[in-house]
Amino acid sequence: MQGIQYTSTETKFRLKEKDRITIWLEHVMGMKHKFPGNLTFIFCSDAYLLEMNQQYLQHDTLTDIITFNYNEGHYISGDIFISVDRVKENAATYKVDFEDELHRVMAHGVLHLLGYNDKSSSEAKEMREMEEVALKMMVRV
Repeated sequence: MQGIQYTSTETKFRLKEKDRITIWLEHVMGMKHKFPGNLTFIFCSDAYLLEMNQQYLQHDTLTDIITFNYNEGHYISGDIFISVDRVKENAATYKVDFEDELHRVMAHGVLHLLGYNDKSSSEAKEMREMEEVALKMMVRV
């Protein structure tokens, strides 16, 4: 089944406004003339994502997101794992609303699937700019 799915593992978190978020993410993809393929957002705990980070990326650090890219042609497909614990902590650290930080992280994952990276400082700057563009699109949905 094509489309955007949302699920949780090792957390009681449930995404609010799924329909609105789906429309917003489709608009974000549309910026690059792409469409949703099989895209799943998996909301999880710090411990779960740390284990994945160690197993698949050989990184022994906490992270807010890991994105696995399965794109095919114009279809954006992948698994985007988001640590709800990390999003909560980052929201507190940066003094932003949890929902705003969650949306930023979700956009970040989709932007990775659209070809944006954040390894170098110039890539990270462009990623932040595109996150802001995406978040402004959310307001209009």
